[in-house]
Amino acid sequence: MPRELNFRIKRKQYSAVPVKVDRRKLYGWTEILALDEQGRPCDLVTTDQTGTLIIPRGGTAMAILSPQGDWVERSTLRTVRDDGTQAELVPSSYSVVIDLKDKVSEEEFLNHSITDFYQITEAPEGLLRAIGNDIYTFQYTYLDSYETTPAFLMASGGVLYMLIGYRNRFEMLCLGDCETVDEDDDDYIDVEDNDIDFSMLL
Repeated sequence: MPRELNFRIKRKQYSAVPVKVDRRKLYGWTEILALDEQGRPCDLVTTDQTGTLIIPRGGTAMAILSPQGDWVERSTLRTVRDDGTQAELVPSSYSVVIDLKDKVSEEEFLNHSITDFYQITEAPEGLLRAIGNDIYTFQYTYLDSYETTPAFLMASGGVLYMLIGYRNRFEMLCLGDCETVDEDDDDYIDVEDNDIDFSMLL
């Protein structure tokens, strides 16, 4: 059964089902096929550090080791903040009511790289009207987790969309028409100067 998200905006609560849109349907995809000399598909295998021992599929696994190289059970681990204090577990977005109260500008939204794209199917008309032309943001997590991801809710063409991503760590120089960079007079070369020795430029 599809999981519902419960939104609360302007003191009213709405339920809606997000349906993930396959990114391959939006952007397409490519595949790399490795063939041997006879044109037969090749199988991917893993080797050890020496490259002489072939490890078959399923022969490797992830393990957690202490700094001393001892095996560590995952159940003994705990999540802490930078200062060493215990981190709080955030409940799944599907088990709480999401308050839509924070808006972002288009510029702030464009400062994020989108990783997941959802369409809110059968979104209530009241929710669509409440969203309007604004972009709302909230912290999203599919399961109970210690880390959340920025999510954005917006409407377009009578359809409600939820986009999930992460904030880019770089700063944009400008949006739209950027001012031209001033020319440095020290680097300016008068091409009409007959005394230029072009062999110096080679």
